[in-house]
Amino acid sequence: MDLDDKIRFVGIINEKGKLVAGGLRQGLKSLEDAKDDEMLFMELALRVKMRQEFDKQLGPVKFSLSMREKVIVMSFPIDNSHVLYLSADRNFDFAKVPLKIVELIH
Repeated sequence: MDLDDKIRFVGIINEKGKLVAGGLRQGLKSLEDAKDDEMLFMELALRVKMRQEFDKQLGPVKFSLSMREKVIVMSFPIDNSHVLYLSADRNFDFAKVPLKIVELIH
């Protein structure tokens, strides 16, 4: 979260879709409820696994980014069983911060 004050949430998600570390920036209110978080994290874990099917042809994923109406969300595979999930405000500089995160991970 220290990389940019526009980052809302950073968490480590395991292969089962469970949040094992991290959370929402202090002082912010979540845009979804806890039950939605569970579904979001499980879907993320599945999507990361599915993307690995193309690693041989395209190389491994370094990060994925989605621009949504209210936030920007990114995922960064850490190893075969964990992914770093990040959400940020829409005016977040997604041109440089993700590359810094990739450097920190690797």
